[in-house]
Amino acid sequence: MGTKYRYDLLLLLLLGSYLSSLSLATDQVSFDGRAIIINGERRVLLSGSIHYPRSTPEMWPDLIQKAKEGGLDAIETYVFWDVHEPRYREYNFEGNLDIIRFLKSIQEAGLYAVLRIGPYVCAEWSYGGFPRWLHQMKGIELRTDNEIYKNEMQNFTTLIVDMVKKENLLAPQGGPIILTQIENEYGNIADKYGARGKEYIKWCAKMAESLDVKVPWIMCQQSDAPPPMINTCNGFYCHNFKPTNPNTPKMWTENWTGWFKAWGLSNPTRPAEDVAYAVARFFETGGTFQNYYMYHGGTNFGRTSGGPYITTSYDYDAPLDEYGNLRQPKWGHLKQLHSAIKAMEKVLAYGQSSQTNFKDGAWATKFTNNGTSGCFMVNRNNDDLEVAFEGNNYSLPGWSVSVLPDCKNEVYNTAKVTTQTSLMAKKPISGSPQLTWQWWGERTKDVLQGKGTFSTKNLNEQLMTTGDSSDYLWYMARIPFSKSSIEHNREFTLRVNTTGHVLHAFFNKQYVGNRYGKDGNYKFVFEAPVTLKPKANTIALLSATVGLANYGAFFDLSPTGIIGGPVQLIGDGNGQGNLTYDLSSYIWSYKIGVHGENKKIYSDESRLASSWRSNNLRINKPLIWYKTTFSLPNGDEPVVVDLQGMGKGQAWVNGQSIGRYWTSFTSKSDCSACDYRGEYKPERCRTECGVPTQRWYHIPRSFLNSGTNTLVLFEEMGGNPSAINFQTVAVGTACTSVPQGGKLELSCQGSRTISNIEFASYGDAKGSCGSFQKGTCDTDTALDAVKEACVGKSTCSIDVNDIANTGCQSFLSADSAENKSNISFFCFSVCDFHGWVFCVLCALRFDDGIAVELCFLHRESGLDGHEWLGVFMLNSC
Repeated sequence: MGTKYRYDLLLLLLLGSYLSSLSLATDQVSFDGRAIIINGERRVLLSGSIHYPRSTPEMWPDLIQKAKEGGLDAIETYVFWDVHEPRYREYNFEGNLDIIRFLKSIQEAGLYAVLRIGPYVCAEWSYGGFPRWLHQMKGIELRTDNEIYKNEMQNFTTLIVDMVKKENLLAPQGGPIILTQIENEYGNIADKYGARGKEYIKWCAKMAESLDVKVPWIMCQQSDAPPPMINTCNGFYCHNFKPTNPNTPKMWTENWTGWFKAWGLSNPTRPAEDVAYAVARFFETGGTFQNYYMYHGGTNFGRTSGGPYITTSYDYDAPLDEYGNLRQPKWGHLKQLHSAIKAMEKVLAYGQSSQTNFKDGAWATKFTNNGTSGCFMVNRNNDDLEVAFEGNNYSLPGWSVSVLPDCKNEVYNTAKVTTQTSLMAKKPISGSPQLTWQWWGERTKDVLQGKGTFSTKNLNEQLMTTGDSSDYLWYMARIPFSKSSIEHNREFTLRVNTTGHVLHAFFNKQYVGNRYGKDGNYKFVFEAPVTLKPKANTIALLSATVGLANYGAFFDLSPTGIIGGPVQLIGDGNGQGNLTYDLSSYIWSYKIGVHGENKKIYSDESRLASSWRSNNLRINKPLIWYKTTFSLPNGDEPVVVDLQGMGKGQAWVNGQSIGRYWTSFTSKSDCSACDYRGEYKPERCRTECGVPTQRWYHIPRSFLNSGTNTLVLFEEMGGNPSAINFQTVAVGTACTSVPQGGKLELSCQGSRTISNIEFASYGDAKGSCGSFQKGTCDTDTALDAVKEACVGKSTCSIDVNDIANTGCQSFLSADSAENKSNISFFCFSVCDFHGWVFCVLCALRFDDGIAVELCFLHRESGLDGHEWLGVFMLNSC
């Protein structure tokens, strides 16, 4: 025993020493005109954006691992100044703001990191990530040659660099960080700042270099980036981008995998085929670093969403959805592309390229190095094309790129999606009791009497007044009228000119309505009829912001609130035209925030915790707080709350904000059929039209207790909580299409398993979804083969050719387009999940010139001279 013990101890010590040496391994990072160089080797690098504050520390390892499994080399993130320094020289790096923990999670996964310090980030993040106290500093001008701003920017940038240095997180120290970024997309708006802007960019570069990080600095969208800064590209496509400095590599820091969503607009999506096309074109034209923005979008918790009007969900149609699930087929289709690109890494990094033209808009690009070649074939036309290249014939679907690592065999085409398609479903939690609600009316007695905490003789700008400590600011005034002045007419119109974003109005303690900006115009005029009374009349106006501007020249000066007004009372002048009273220069009182928010009624420790009422639930009234309790849902699937029936407000779970909600804001009805072919714009491929812009809100499981949990809502406009419920998110339907000779792969994701295979056919099966029948040629072993491979497993795969000989060979010739060939593979599986049954259908059908009715046609493209109709979907058994 003693000998064995000493042996194990020695082994443990050796293993510990080995792991320690791994963690201390250093990387020397530089660049030339072709690529980023790591330890003397040019690299072709694939990266993806995951923003640490838009998820939770508990989610980070899984998100990063899925990115790694998806074929990424690196994770990119901004650094969000406003949440780290919310008050001057007071710092917060706790919870999901623990950037050091996030970077170490990346390192533990064996990936590189790209740290975009900025510290301006845009990112659809409120105020572009700037702390609001900057706005209140006398004499400051943001993002220009201003000493006050530059001092603050340098202080924070230095703080972050010192933190990562202390933790040895830079690559030369053995850490994951291979690139750092200063500023962000300044070149897009630099001309508005003139000569001072040019001086500012020079200063940024000099300041960054002085921090001695010993890894390259990048400046995105900055054509005049001072050396040694690397100018990089952002956009939907960057194949036409050329660095202005020939000694820097062609890099793409933001490949927009989708687009952000705004209140009142439908859901933007970007087809997987087009994202893949853009990536392949970039590498085909000499690019060597590409980053997906976003790879995981996540959630805008609290009041972090910008815009204005950016939704709480920042899903972005990314390869990983808001909750961290694989978005299929985008994730899988890009993973296959990454594998194909990586097979060509050496020749792409070191080879010389040449081009062979087929016709207008179609060509082959060949990279050659030391006798090794790799090729891309491009068809930027919308129509399919047959081409001959180096003695072989190829079919190129419209708007696609084929990848041939050996210049002979096509291993990937951007338009041929063979990976699984997963449609996520939100399912009510089985056995959940009916929610019981309590309520509390927002305390408005003082404000409706015009009593604030301070007064001025003008109408203040909201951000300057609140410092964005709250979305809400009360403007109050007491307006005296003599009896004689209104004896002929007491009926007036209250008119309020505001710069936004939302306004609620009370007159003489009565609620007279609300209004909000629409269609990107946040300035509006509110009008409501009011009745004057002798002596004092009280006006109380509650102005609400919905995220601050985050982009554009001088965006920080975008006004909010009822700045300057005017606020007017307009009435009939007794036959002498309109009589107008301008109230803008009266004494106005102010109160920042609403009472329940200021007293943290959403917390169980609030002094108002005993104020909740259980009887006579008040619904469809403005400024009402609601509270309920619920239990932790079983399993590990993401949890959401369905806020159907509510208006607008904010939500907290166990005292933590899950963001703003605006369920009553219906999206536009501008959806149309989506075709991946042709240049993508956010106006294309919209979904979720004519429904609430956002109905479901993410509750991270780390926010939840094992016992009772509390949901608190502040309803601003009026709603009814009776229909609110909690749900989990999981794969509802999975579909795939597999060509002959391919491999069928199915996954339910997570812990669920395939419980049964209902039907499988390898041959010329007939029928439609739910009523398939075997045709004239088939194999008796198909069903058994698929069952054996898949039942009881969460993931399964089977080679289509391994199933059996169908006896259909007389009908099929993959080489000949003349034959009327018809072969199909169908399988239908059932995933069992907590009593819910999900149907999974895979279907492949080749049919020359014959349209076969099946459940759902996802796309159509050429394959081996036949029409490939797929992916097909079955919604129910």
